[in-house]
Amino acid sequence: MEDVRLVIITGMSGAGKTQVVRTLEDLGYFCVDNLPPMLIPKFAELCSQSAGRVNKIALVVDIRGREFFDTLMQTLEELEKNGHRYEMLFLEASDETLIRRYKETRRRHPMAPHGRISEGIARERERVDQVRGRATKIVDTSELTTSGLREKITSLFASDHECQRMNITVVSFGFKYGIPLDADMVFDVRFLPNPFYVESLRRKSGMVAEVGEYIWKWPITQQFMAKITEFVDFLVPNYITEGKSQLIIAIGCTGGMHRSVFVASKIHESLKYKGYKVNLDHRDVKKNVIEVHPE
Repeated sequence: MEDVRLVIITGMSGAGKTQVVRTLEDLGYFCVDNLPPMLIPKFAELCSQSAGRVNKIALVVDIRGREFFDTLMQTLEELEKNGHRYEMLFLEASDETLIRRYKETRRRHPMAPHGRISEGIARERERVDQVRGRATKIVDTSELTTSGLREKITSLFASDHECQRMNITVVSFGFKYGIPLDADMVFDVRFLPNPFYVESLRRKSGMVAEVGEYIWKWPITQQFMAKITEFVDFLVPNYITEGKSQLIIAIGCTGGMHRSVFVASKIHESLKYKGYKVNLDHRDVKKNVIEVHPE
């Protein structure tokens, strides 16, 4: 288990375990919800034998497991006895916060399916008290927003390079083939001078140097690139702070062959230079008749 990071998530019902699991999944953890405690040692052992394919595990164990939950303490002792290292995250929240969340979602408390929510919370606190004492990390979510909880969990369980975890994809496309459905931002560059009307450039894509030189020579292109670069540079850090895990920036021209390809490549180059994890996808360039020129 030396190469496997095992995180056991438990705590009060309604304290935010679902959001924590989503965050850890974005960080690359293999997550299992409501796993019976007695299966944890075997599951961890199987993961340790996966030749590194599964090296980060997050397991949710709470009172939904009914009588199985009571075996958690015994399971923890077994893990320690066998030399398995683990971390336990206990999620806490005030009674008032938990009651409000249950009333907002209209869910029944698992410890009081036919009674008052406050009674269920009281019973649960008594039952999880011993487990709380074994926690290596306790997070009170009473005053945390969803993005605040994501940020907190990321700071606790992400490695340094994962803290900047947002994946950025810059996509060039042609409007005549449709806007990418998963785009977060769409920029229309059909106002830029079009190499299509230059006979020698018509069948060469925006990845070809002479096409790029033609598009770039116009002052309007340079002005636009300065503005869009400043805009993207402002947005990306704020999206990361908000907890967004994926950002897709779509750049469109008529056919997705010249202007959008050139602009998307410039934005990709700028973001990559600034250290962001960024991919480039020229979606529609091959749908056009192009001449292939090795660079």
